[in-house]
Amino acid sequence: MRPTNDDFNPLSEEELRRQQEDEEFRRRVRDEVRRVQSGEAEEDLERDREEERAEEAEQMRHEAKKRLKRSRLFYQLFSGSILRSRGVKEHYGYLIAIAVASLVSIMVMFAALYADMKYSRMEHQVQLLRERSIRLREQLYQRTSHQAVVEELQRRGIPLQEPRRTKEVVED
Repeated sequence: MRPTNDDFNPLSEEELRRQQEDEEFRRRVRDEVRRVQSGEAEEDLERDREEERAEEAEQMRHEAKKRLKRSRLFYQLFSGSILRSRGVKEHYGYLIAIAVASLVSIMVMFAALYADMKYSRMEHQVQLLRERSIRLREQLYQRTSHQAVVEELQRRGIPLQEPRRTKEVVED
């Protein structure tokens, strides 16, 4: 079988690739020259400068915010940047952790004291309710048992005699 393409190309693949790259470079240069002559390049450069200025202004605003944040007293106390000594700064985190733990401990202690006071109040109220319940049961028992005795005596036809001594009523 014979190849169908009998054309002989004296250039190697590398030379062909280099020629194509050169042509592409020349085309880009011509396009850029036309852009510069028409004024489009100057507009693009101005736009790029404006973008750079806007980015710089945004970065400056961001830095100003950071400086303002760092200058606040609470942030300085919390981060330890208020301190000047490097040795103290190294241990400042531990100091903050201890302070937070102490604060939490105090809050838990007060919550426990409040719960204990509430429990004591409720316990006293329950005790009063139990005493009242017992008194009411006794009164109910006395009334019911006396009434039951009276009814049973009447049913049997026995006259009920009241005690010769007067009854004393105990008031609460």
